Amino acid sequence: MAVLLQQLLNGISLGSIYALLALGYTMVYGIINLINFAHGDVYMIGAYIGFIATALLGLGFIPALLLSMAISALLGMAIEKVAYRPLRNSSRIALLITAIGVSLLLEYTTMYIAGPDTRSFPTVLTNRQYSFMSGQVNISSMQLYILIISIILMILLQFIVQRTKIGKAMRAVSMDKDAAQLMGINVDTTISATFAIGSALAGAAGILVGIYYNSIDPLMGITPGLKAFIAAVFGGIGSIPGAMVGGLLLGMIETLVSGYLDSNYRDAVAFVILIIILLIKPSGLLGKNTREKV
Repeated sequence: MAVLLQQLLNGISLGSIYALLALGYTMVYGIINLINFAHGDVYMIGAYIGFIATALLGLGFIPALLLSMAISALLGMAIEKVAYRPLRNSSRIALLITAIGVSLLLEYTTMYIAGPDTRSFPTVLTNRQYSFMSGQVNISSMQLYILIISIILMILLQFIVQRTKIGKAMRAVSMDKDAAQLMGINVDTTISATFAIGSALAGAAGILVGIYYNSIDPLMGITPGLKAFIAAVFGGIGSIPGAMVGGLLLGMIETLVSGYLDSNYRDAVAFVILIIILLIKPSGLLGKNTREKV
């Protein structure tokens, strides 16, 4: 029981990161039916911005987090405007290839500027251990920070989508872009806002991972980006609650595999889940059936 509880706690922390990333995938897909494979690299850029803010500028955690989210949001808007908007009416394969190209551009531009070496994140938060069940179950303050910040950001996202004008515009554009435009909604602005919000969440995830694992590198976004995509499909791509649920479940499944089987299998299990979901329920746990799926 102690091992199970420990792995579930670890999984919730990991799953919170996947959920923040998966939200970006699912929001963009819900608006323009695009799988933005550059999203994992925006997460990487967010981690580097956090590193610069803390190590070079000497900022505290909260200012660094806000700066990382702001610059990641601007980067997401720039990517949408430069790379995706001109191809919006093109075939999906053209958009997909462009997304992969943008991903490689971000990775190797960062590698050229910052170098390929792994960098250690400075200690900006005190990490304490809390023990339960006679010391058999431990949770760190870093895990609590990740969980609390993730919950706050998810609640804020739900408020934006459900209660604000731009959120209503997003929902309208996702349902019927042409009808939304006829009703006076600026589709381009709405799509840019969607990229900005999703990228801001990715930037937050990047700095949280950098502080938790104490290391960053230019290729750190590849695997988490793919895992977050799997989480989005698992929960139901296009569904915001589905992305949250999918991320948390994937994180817990991975840590259970690491705890009871072998950590070398955790990546394989994630892709097995993707295959099973696509075969059995392509719409995901909370997604709705549509005529076309990517």
